[in-house]
Amino acid sequence: MTGGDELRVEGVVDHIAVRTEDMHADVREYERLGFRVETLYEDWAMLRDARGFGVALLPEGSKHPQHIGVRVKSRGELEEAARREGRPVKEHRDRSLSFYTKGVGGRAVEVIYYPPDYKQP
Repeated sequence: MTGGDELRVEGVVDHIAVRTEDMHADVREYERLGFRVETLYEDWAMLRDARGFGVALLPEGSKHPQHIGVRVKSRGELEEAARREGRPVKEHRDRSLSFYTKGVGGRAVEVIYYPPDYKQP
């Protein structure tokens, strides 16, 4: 992207999403390291450390790509960034809202927003 096409978001790194060969074993290992389970489904898990940084685990067959997640402060900021990027905003099972960018070096970046009524499942 160049010039006026640049995607600019003001956010913080929220999480990384990585492949796993054994999600349940990896969940136990992250728990041993002090992470807590925030979400656990058959096709992904989200764990967070004491400061809120997340590690999403993606087993084989997960529809989520490996990525880095950047959290923005408002839904308006999310929607404006998605519009500039030409991507749809999607609501997830956990009620977060996000879109995936075209990526950096072929690796996806997820821009994510957690609404005020976001409830951990």
